[in-house]
Amino acid sequence: MKLIKRNPFGHILFLKKWLIRIAGVITHRRYRGFNELQIEGSEILRQLPEQNVLFISNHQTYFADVVAMFHVFNASLSGRQNNIRNVGYLWNPKLNVYYVAAGETMRSGLLPKILAYAGAITVERTWRSGGKDIDEKKAVNPNDTENIMKALADGWVITFPQGTTKSFKPVRKGTAHIIKKHKPLVVPIVIDGFRRSFDKKGLRIKKKNILKSFTIKPPLDIDYDRESVEEIVEKIEFAIEQHPSFLKVIPAEVLEEQERLNELRRW
Repeated sequence: MKLIKRNPFGHILFLKKWLIRIAGVITHRRYRGFNELQIEGSEILRQLPEQNVLFISNHQTYFADVVAMFHVFNASLSGRQNNIRNVGYLWNPKLNVYYVAAGETMRSGLLPKILAYAGAITVERTWRSGGKDIDEKKAVNPNDTENIMKALADGWVITFPQGTTKSFKPVRKGTAHIIKKHKPLVVPIVIDGFRRSFDKKGLRIKKKNILKSFTIKPPLDIDYDRESVEEIVEKIEFAIEQHPSFLKVIPAEVLEEQERLNELRRW
């Protein structure tokens, strides 16, 4: 019998548990204090199996989105209904939760490297390098998909299928290929308000008193054998509310404000 328990990636579970506890206590007020997190669908999490669950979500910051998910997941599994009151739910956190993140992001400093130990599955983006899109795609590293498969076999995996924090960008086909091959239970999550509340990295609070929403939807009904990659991609886009058709229902003044902010950033 091993004295030191590790996960499939060699991480010591005792250290991971304390890292989640400490990081959770430090960040709790970001979601219940300076700002509020409005949660829907927490009961869905309690009905999920222990392994082979893939969460798909839109993405608004590098780290704040994932940290919120660790809070919501653990609070819900501890019996809390759509709230993260009393951070005691982190005393015994779920340790087989992983999230897919860009390798260059997780190597960008000491803090990201520490956060990576909490469950990051680092992948090398084939379409982007150094913060910029590239015309010539790089070859997919087979170790990346192997690690995602390993994480699914052990527990829950969070992925952001657009691969960027920008809204309404296309869903990458790689996520659909993983779904067809490994047949996970796919659970959509839709978040909002994180971009207004935090900086791009999600480490600094940009504005207080912002209501952030976190909606967990029922698992998708997918025919893994008959549905094509393109059909699964479209299903994902609708599920995380990032399909181009959603642009038609966004108020014009919101789009104008987004464009104004983008213009200021360019300056």
